[in-house]
Amino acid sequence: MAIVSPASYAQPELIDRGVARLRAFGYEPVVMPNARERGPLYYAGTAEQRVADLHAAYTDESIGAIVCTRGGWGSAELLPLLDPEIVRTNPKPFIGYSDHTSLHAWMWNECGLPTVYGAMVASDWAKDDGVDEPTWLTAVEGAAPWSVDASDGIRVLCEGAAVEGRLLGGCLSILCEALGTPYALQIEEPCILFCEDIGTKPYKWDRLLQHWKFAGMMENVRGIVLGDMSANVEPQEMALLEGACLHALRHFEGPITIGLKCGHLDRQNRSTPLGAWVGMDGASLREK
Repeated sequence: MAIVSPASYAQPELIDRGVARLRAFGYEPVVMPNARERGPLYYAGTAEQRVADLHAAYTDESIGAIVCTRGGWGSAELLPLLDPEIVRTNPKPFIGYSDHTSLHAWMWNECGLPTVYGAMVASDWAKDDGVDEPTWLTAVEGAAPWSVDASDGIRVLCEGAAVEGRLLGGCLSILCEALGTPYALQIEEPCILFCEDIGTKPYKWDRLLQHWKFAGMMENVRGIVLGDMSANVEPQEMALLEGACLHALRHFEGPITIGLKCGHLDRQNRSTPLGAWVGMDGASLREK
């Protein structure tokens, strides 16, 4: 299992703690040469160094999966430097969230590869209770068909008929920043759209969702799964945030849920298999 830092610098002690927990979980983590780099600026090395680690992790046959240390900012500037042939011919799970939404979208667009929007080394594995093990095992290892429901925080925000589609998405602000570039997520078949974020106030959710809609990105969306919002607003603002989302999506005819504990969370981060074909029925989301 390769440990990489495609975006911002991660604290070395958090990397060490996460690596130790991964090893105790039964893996053999390999920290790539540039994963501990610091700088320039807030980056974990230059773009060329970060891409070199990714390419090396994909071409190394002893590596079974690739896990990011943390997000931050920086993945998007790697996209012009990535070699799709290297990634496409050496498929393996790529795991990360937040800023790595750029890489998830690129791997889907360029390589048609599923990825995992899931627990990272310094952000989640470094914590005693940072990782939800059942969804990690199903999303990363395929131990069983992946599924989440009300016990994973999901509740219905807007009723709708049961639907199926390709589970795609990630951090909403990163998805929207790619619009108008060659790296915007391509949704070419029925889709269940998953969106989460951090530090995004109600009016920003309204703005981003309307931007996504006006950009023509809702044509193939059949259902919407919004993430846990605790990293965005205080409890007293939750009703306003939900109202803002419903306002932006008021013409959407499919089901909408909210609360999936995946992404920016302090504990029990659920891992979600982007690219999987899933069914959405009420508060249940299940891999088909």
